[in-house]
Amino acid sequence: MEKYKLDRLSELTAISRSRELTADEQAERTALRNEYRSLVTGNLRSQLESMTIVEPDGSKIKVSDMKRCGEEN
Repeated sequence: MEKYKLDRLSELTAISRSRELTADEQAERTALRNEYRSLVTGNLRSQLESMTIVEPDGSKIKVSDMKRCGEEN
């Protein structure tokens, strides 16, 4: 996410503490928050999937090969 977008998100948050945001400002803040969240969760998912777990017996399991909670097979 570009720095100017992060700055704008911070600015809108600061404004919301002093007065109520307009509908346009609320929509802009929501869009910026959603973009930020998707980038953070995507980055975290990428980091987790590239990790390897070493079991006590020395075997290694890539996190990307593990089943997700609730998955069948």
